[in-house]
Amino acid sequence: MSQTRRLAAILAADVAGYSRLIEADEEGTLARLRVLRAEILDPKIAEHRGRLVKTAGDGLLVEFASVVDALRCAAEMQAATAESNAGAPADRRIEFRIGINMGDIVVEDGDIFGDGVNVAARLEGLAQPGGICVSARVQEDAAGRLDLVFEDIGNQALKNILRPVRVYRVVTAARPAMPQAEPRPLPLPYKPSIAVLPFANMSGDSEQEYFADGMVEEIITALSRIRWLFVIARNSSFTYKGQAVDVKQVGRELGVRYVLEGSVRKGSGHVRITAQLIDATTATHLWADRFDGSLEDVFDLQDKVASSVAGVIEPALRAAEIQGSSHRPTQDLTAYDLYLRALPEAASFEKDRLRRALEFLGQAIERDLRYGPALALAALCHHRLYGAGDVEMHRGSAVDLARRALQAEPEDPEVIAVAAFVLGVLGEDGDVPISLVDRALALNPSFGLGWYWSGVLRIIAGYPDLALEHFETFLRLSPRERHSAHLTGIGMALFMKRRFEDAAAKLLGSLERVPNFTVSLRFLAACYAHMDRLEEAREIIERLRGITSVVIGGATFLRNPEDRELLLSGLRLAAREAK
Repeated sequence: MSQTRRLAAILAADVAGYSRLIEADEEGTLARLRVLRAEILDPKIAEHRGRLVKTAGDGLLVEFASVVDALRCAAEMQAATAESNAGAPADRRIEFRIGINMGDIVVEDGDIFGDGVNVAARLEGLAQPGGICVSARVQEDAAGRLDLVFEDIGNQALKNILRPVRVYRVVTAARPAMPQAEPRPLPLPYKPSIAVLPFANMSGDSEQEYFADGMVEEIITALSRIRWLFVIARNSSFTYKGQAVDVKQVGRELGVRYVLEGSVRKGSGHVRITAQLIDATTATHLWADRFDGSLEDVFDLQDKVASSVAGVIEPALRAAEIQGSSHRPTQDLTAYDLYLRALPEAASFEKDRLRRALEFLGQAIERDLRYGPALALAALCHHRLYGAGDVEMHRGSAVDLARRALQAEPEDPEVIAVAAFVLGVLGEDGDVPISLVDRALALNPSFGLGWYWSGVLRIIAGYPDLALEHFETFLRLSPRERHSAHLTGIGMALFMKRRFEDAAAKLLGSLERVPNFTVSLRFLAACYAHMDRLEEAREIIERLRGITSVVIGGATFLRNPEDRELLLSGLRLAAREAK
């Protein structure tokens, strides 16, 4: 029995939803597969000097000497298969998922084994129907040599592979996205509306970017607490970061009357904030000013910017509202700086970045034990680590920090909303979380994430229709939201309404953005099981097993027994198929 080693590019492919296709029409599916093999797959493999190692029902394993050959073959196979599907009903189309890896393989009697092969097979499992996923080494070798676009989807934990693998999704230039119609401008709200764009960092030091972004976040927060203003959420405003923007276009895309832009310079213990307010409907400059002070005056400078902007928008401004928004949760500037450093890390769902955020927040809380926003953000980070399948310790920490945050800042709407969300999704304190989030939104109706978290709490309480209304409000406050969370929330609500097809579409959209989001994966597996798409349900369960040891759990966060059983029955059925 001869055995050799060599470096090779490995292509693994299988048919998406093969079991469903066979169950619906076994004879027709097998006939179409034979035609695809004879007319597309085998000729393309030969054309690009590949060696077909083996086939297994719906799967192929192919070896190439070159990454370029493997990728070109995969892209042409997918394009030709898509063309052959034109006109076929969606439930009868044969679509392949392809994974490609470059690595060391063992060749034995014509077959191939080893990590290089295993990784390719796991990458194929991450690909969407009609799509291609590749490892970082493949992307590095092929970048610039083919007419392809690579989308980085981050490090992925692959089943039975000890190390995380950096994965890229491939888009072929030969198959551009369908042209989309120009989006209709969003209607202006009934009250004055404003978006605060990211301020330019003029410090001459890229390390100070976090400080400039933090200034903008604080100004957004101060403005959003003025209840007669409609303030666009940070996540949408910051999609324009680093771009030369047309304020009229920003106004149309975000549905606002006013745009605030400016710059921040920090150095030698001093801060300078410049700002200008523009009427986005006419591009007319309404106001501009400069604010100088020491680092010790930074909170005062932020309040002056917010007060000046509000005063221009509404001359009859009640001074009490600005005064009410100017309460500062800490006077320790070092703690505040650590909090600003934590913000971009905490916005991620990556474990390493969440842990880094907790390091910053831990130092901030050590300096000020009653720093409410830092306590609340730390609770949210622990919750996300627990939800990502991390150790049980994170659950207890999340609950403890959320309660401490409420004690420290019982009147801060964002602290209240974060604490309500964390306590509610972890099944703590009964009806209290909903009362808390309602109070937070009454205090700050422009807090976009608060409306999202409120929607999730309504799902937990068994009110999916109200949840969808709150998600709609969130999307209006953050119309360029690109995170997966809102898609997950909408998918969960649709699942509870038994609209499984619509729910699956939203959950798939969520996973496009955060592939390892366990909440999305669980609800999607249950969706597929209830739709009798058991092969796809099995595949999602396998992905979950590669991420977390808790695949099903007790769904105790769902307070309605019927909702809980709907999720658990779907997961149990999917898990049985995956054994």
